[in-house]
Amino acid sequence: RLRSAPVTVRFVTNTTKESKRDLLERLTGLGFDIAEHEIFTSLTAARNLLEQQQVRPLLLVDDRALPDFTGIGTDDPNAVVVGLAPEHFHYEMMNRAFR
Repeated sequence: RLRSAPVTVRFVTNTTKESKRDLLERLTGLGFDIAEHEIFTSLTAARNLLEQQQVRPLLLVDDRALPDFTGIGTDDPNAVVVGLAPEHFHYEMMNRAFR
């Protein structure tokens, strides 16, 4: 019914553990009729903000989330993006983030 209504359909999630592409594959595997552009995640919001502010982030995100940041410059970071990534929360990485 939503698809036939005059509204924009979006699937919204706050997950930071997987890329939009992985999420799309999981949802279509469950039988959802969904397109990638209909998915909006917290990583999407983070990427949009990074592009608007033109900053270079240190990405403290799960490795499976990295594809959502393809094309974003990360050399000489001047910002930090934090997601659910316990494997990256160690002294060396936290020290880099605080610097």
